[in-house]
Amino acid sequence: MKSVLVILTQANLSSLQVNESLSATMVLATFGSHVKVLLQDAALSLLENNLVFDEKIHAFKPASNMLESFEFYDLTPLLVESLNKENYFVKNSDQEIEFIEFNSDFIQSFDHVLYW
Repeated sequence: MKSVLVILTQANLSSLQVNESLSATMVLATFGSHVKVLLQDAALSLLENNLVFDEKIHAFKPASNMLESFEFYDLTPLLVESLNKENYFVKNSDQEIEFIEFNSDFIQSFDHVLYW
């Protein structure tokens, strides 16, 4: 089975691309790939799952709502770099999180890497 690392860097509510990236990640997991998801930079805001969509304020529905279903696709725990342990979104998240050291050995442990 091929292993895939999906690195997400886009912020929640920032664009439709975030929703499409999460959808593509779930499709990969559905069709037999072993997928791990790493949240970096602005994508840490995806851990905030108590946002309410207001079409007058937001252009897109919160992508963070999609993370709720990750457990059904075996996409948990979400990966976060150890240096972000004290990040507001990480500390206040209900998601299952695994802290990792992001280095070349970690990246080379996967067959494919997708960066969105």
